[in-house]
Amino acid sequence: MNQSVDSIRDEARSWLKENWDSSLSLIEWRTRLAESGWAAPDWPEDYYGRNLGPAEVAAINEEFAAAGAIGGAQSTGVRSLAAATLLEHGSDEQKRTFLRRILTGEDAWCQLFSEPGSGSDLAGATTRADRQGNEWVVNGQKVWNTSAHHADYGLLVARTDWDQPKHKGLTYFIIDMRQPGVEVRQLRQMNGHASFNEVFFTNASVLPDHMIGEEGEGWAVAVTTLAYERRGFARSRDIKIDKLWSGKIYDQYREEVAIANEPYTWYPQRAGRVDLVVQRAKETGAIEDPVIRQKIAKLLAMDKSAQWFAARLREDQKAGRAKGPEGSITKLAASNIARLASDVHTSITGTDAMLTGPESPQNGIIAEILVSVPAVSIAGGTDEIQKNIISERLLDMPKETRFDTGPFKDVRRN
Repeated sequence: MNQSVDSIRDEARSWLKENWDSSLSLIEWRTRLAESGWAAPDWPEDYYGRNLGPAEVAAINEEFAAAGAIGGAQSTGVRSLAAATLLEHGSDEQKRTFLRRILTGEDAWCQLFSEPGSGSDLAGATTRADRQGNEWVVNGQKVWNTSAHHADYGLLVARTDWDQPKHKGLTYFIIDMRQPGVEVRQLRQMNGHASFNEVFFTNASVLPDHMIGEEGEGWAVAVTTLAYERRGFARSRDIKIDKLWSGKIYDQYREEVAIANEPYTWYPQRAGRVDLVVQRAKETGAIEDPVIRQKIAKLLAMDKSAQWFAARLREDQKAGRAKGPEGSITKLAASNIARLASDVHTSITGTDAMLTGPESPQNGIIAEILVSVPAVSIAGGTDEIQKNIISERLLDMPKETRFDTGPFKDVRRN
């Protein structure tokens, strides 16, 4: 039944008036949300949602904010990727098993794609899953896995058939990260943060009903996950929490947000901090330099263009068009903007941009920008990968010559 935005808003306001209770625990409240469909109103009605569109969801979010009510947990970190992948490719049983606990925040997730010998070349993965009796046995290594050190489940791409070409021998699994045989080690980055991990599998177990999609169809499922991830480069991770809110549920929410956001605290610097450029130029007097002003103008124009393109993709989503390769444009734009922003900050600040500690400009923010920006051209698929996707899938240009066809066991690696 179609409802107007105003009627949905009224319904949400009435429901919150009757049900919002800040004395509940976070999980108790979110369980109530999930069962009512308000935790993810854009999800299908059969899976904890109300099948509503972006305009209705925006109105609902406004009502929740006005009431000081906390929403579902699906938008936090890799949970959103897990939910999107399950909604598109998961079985009914998988959706009912995992989606509710994603909404309540009871389960944390990580993404297990990249490997030391196959980063952006996901189809070159060599982590293997072998069928033994009533389970898959996983051996291998993954790397650059955000939040794997506190994840309950992982989205795993593993090779199940070495006689098939590289893209056809992969299968997509949900793997229990708490089991024996899964070892997680944190990695320290050059900017001082430790957001990523390397994960080692030694005879780890996956049950057959934790395979998403069919055996050998893991590439198609992974493409869905990557499409959502790449569009995420245009999304803010800033979650606002009113400092005046007090009570158990708010304390638990603040703790959840702090844990979820900790790996991403340097991400604004990774993006180049365009928001600081004009302020810094005025503070240093560099705004009077005509060459630097031209650089700033170019940066702001590129940033605004990327915002407009992201808005266009959101309109596509409202119109019901599926996420596709256009996300690679967003990802590539983010890389170009970040690099230019780093260059502009260096031009404005000069050699002081290399300082760390108390003497560092902006309490170390400028120096952190310089050592963090290179990551944006690697994470989520390198710039070269994005250019290939754009040229082949959007511009219909000829594909590059490949030397990795045929059975994967015969392909030269590493």
